[in-house]
Amino acid sequence: MSKKPPLEQCVIDSLEAYFDDLNGTEPHGIHGMVMQTVEKPLLQTVMRRAQDNQSLAAEWLGINRNTLRKKLKDHKLIK
Repeated sequence: MSKKPPLEQCVIDSLEAYFDDLNGTEPHGIHGMVMQTVEKPLLQTVMRRAQDNQSLAAEWLGINRNTLRKKLKDHKLIK
């Protein structure tokens, strides 16, 4: 069995803990929950590392700068 990258293992461990916490209750909307939870800290970290340069951050993320601006607004990271 190959070792998973640390970030992937962190996601797996977090999801396993989430399922354990449900105590048998059926989950709903997991994809949206995970994307919402992960996207904001991803954007915050990339923007900080890119010194708030949106063009550079968009390039690093592999998304269009307009898409990045929309996501930053959605997460209230910019006005």
